[in-house]
Amino acid sequence: MAVYTTIDDPSAHFQTQLWTGNGASSDRNITNTGNSDLQPDMIWGACRSHVQHRHATDSSRGWSTGNKEMPLNYNNVEGDTNAINTGAYGWLGPSITDGFVSNYGSVNNGYWNVDTRTYCAWQWKANGGTTSSNTDGQITSTVQANQTAGFSIVTWTTDGSTKTVGHGLGAKPDVIIARSRNAAGNWLVIYDVVDGSMDYMMFNATNAATTINYDAPTSSVFSYNDNNNNTQVAYCFKSIQGYSKMGTYFGNGATNGPFVYTGFKPEFIIVKNTEAANMWNIYDGQRKRGNSDYVNMFYMNGTNAEYTGTSYHNLDILSNGFKIRLTDASQNGNGQAHFYMAFAKSPFVTSTGIPATAR
Repeated sequence: MAVYTTIDDPSAHFQTQLWTGNGASSDRNITNTGNSDLQPDMIWGACRSHVQHRHATDSSRGWSTGNKEMPLNYNNVEGDTNAINTGAYGWLGPSITDGFVSNYGSVNNGYWNVDTRTYCAWQWKANGGTTSSNTDGQITSTVQANQTAGFSIVTWTTDGSTKTVGHGLGAKPDVIIARSRNAAGNWLVIYDVVDGSMDYMMFNATNAATTINYDAPTSSVFSYNDNNNNTQVAYCFKSIQGYSKMGTYFGNGATNGPFVYTGFKPEFIIVKNTEAANMWNIYDGQRKRGNSDYVNMFYMNGTNAEYTGTSYHNLDILSNGFKIRLTDASQNGNGQAHFYMAFAKSPFVTSTGIPATAR
């Protein structure tokens, strides 16, 4: 029997959750609404309606006092005294049985709960916060992994030279998103999904892809060098049939843009032109434009609110992938390669061979 997917309910491993701030001067539980309960281990948060930094928190680094948040669109260190990172502005986490806490801060109602402002959190499950020491690489790392869903969180300390680091996935990762924690630095998106070479871009910048002199990752380790004795964090992802897919497509510059087959109906999509200086575009199945099926767009490497204009729409989310509709070079540069990561709302065909409802 053909194996179509091993994950019939993606919401057990990834969910998007929306909420509206109520201005309360207290912590607030944000409950997920997916089919399965999800206690996330990594949260990426963004304000939909107002200018605000995008933040990342995770259970490996810890949730306490907001000093573990790091902006995804900026190079601040973890726990920087800059107000965007401090507990005075509130923070997201810890996770709860089915969701997470929006922690109150003394400034501006916690940053994540300002009255009437709208918010979004993208959440991944690793191993419930339980970590283990990993000695597969030349440097010992601390890992929590969800091998079923192809996701792990890795922390370690560099020694100033290129060394291998264990990732715990049990399979070769397609994408590694990493940066230093105790020193200002860029979010490196390292990937091997195009031509066998190792390339990288930066979440907090618009740069085109650049080749990096690292050995390709294996089923147990990846290579990394920060040139200094710095603490690091990496989020590692492996494509899982029917649940997640990382790869590239080529644009045609037309409103009838390329169709990207994923093998599932996407719940989350992130796209970046690899050949030109363009923004990172984020879409999900929850942030729709009014009552239509048009989905709103975020820039990962910006602070602006989501785009909600009605003059055009950017892409169609389909039962087996997505289709680009925007002519902009950020996601449809004519003849140019575009990197993408996508996570599922539902598989195109279930593990028992039942097709999803077509669109």
